[in-house]
Amino acid sequence: MSPPPHTAFGRAVDWMFRDRTTGAITVAQWPNLPLWLFAGLSLAAWLAQDRAKLASWLPTSSLSFGADVALTWWAVDELVRGVNPWRRILGATALVGLAAWITLRRAT
Repeated sequence: MSPPPHTAFGRAVDWMFRDRTTGAITVAQWPNLPLWLFAGLSLAAWLAQDRAKLASWLPTSSLSFGADVALTWWAVDELVRGVNPWRRILGATALVGLAAWITLRRAT
């Protein structure tokens, strides 16, 4: 682990981005299962939006719902188990953004 920073800015950056378990600076991580599901389902919903249904058994709304659930899963996981404050803030921001997106989508 590196020595503690001496400036207030350095201490703030260290506090915000330092992984509490490994001591490494963590801004981004390799996507986990919920993010891969979100990306795949969002892509499928986007590709299917011009058609009434992607397949007779899988309407586009089901794909969007699945993407929303996957992103909620990821955001709650980051909020609860994030390795540093940055990751927790990212999870909270994603939850607020997703709630706003769903609200706006339902209003139209």
